[in-house]
Amino acid sequence: MGLTSTKVALISGASRGIGAAVAKRLFDAGWAVSLGMRQPNLPDWATSNPERVHLFAYEAASPDSGTEWSSAVMTQFGRIDAVVANAGISIPKSAVEITDAEMAEMLEINVQAPRRLVAGCWDALAQSGRGRVILLASLSGQRVKSARSGAYSVSKFAVVGLAHAFRHAGFDQGIRATAICPGFVATDMAISLSDRAPDTMTQPEDLARVIDMLIDLPNEASVAEFCVNCQLEESF
Repeated sequence: MGLTSTKVALISGASRGIGAAVAKRLFDAGWAVSLGMRQPNLPDWATSNPERVHLFAYEAASPDSGTEWSSAVMTQFGRIDAVVANAGISIPKSAVEITDAEMAEMLEINVQAPRRLVAGCWDALAQSGRGRVILLASLSGQRVKSARSGAYSVSKFAVVGLAHAFRHAGFDQGIRATAICPGFVATDMAISLSDRAPDTMTQPEDLARVIDMLIDLPNEASVAEFCVNCQLEESF
């Protein structure tokens, strides 16, 4: 397709949950979206204008995934304006119980994968003069809620740190990075881990509204961390 005047966003984990909601929200707002999915499939909401949708078979654990995906998007659209790194896993074990292999897997998917993806898109994000990086962290990256969430929290604290690292690395180039830190969101992952009814959790569509707002802010309104919660806690 070549260079387009339409803004382009990459969204990982776009087949369902938060990623799917963000993709639809940006598509409806006029963005071209590249959807990272293990099994690429054009969503029903995209059939009205499939020229603005790019599908990519994204494997977060692949060392070459970031560069391969960004290269494919540049070939298709000629620009990258935003990256929403949403793909992640949870292993509900304490920092004592979790095995080395399980911890390595969680750090690989939750931390290394978004680092590689953003790094692969970095030059294109800088070219836009207002590139946007959104990393889906968690309130578990702000506090350790329980022993069972401890290992997951370690990985999400790292995601928050990664967002700050990107913010410093790209600030002079107009790149702005934000760590989104939600509590329970009504996704398959959260529903499997909580006794809360899904309708009492933050909805993926509402989180998509937040992300749309953040990437639309000017460079002079940078937001480093954004916490969202469905329940009352002491600080969040």
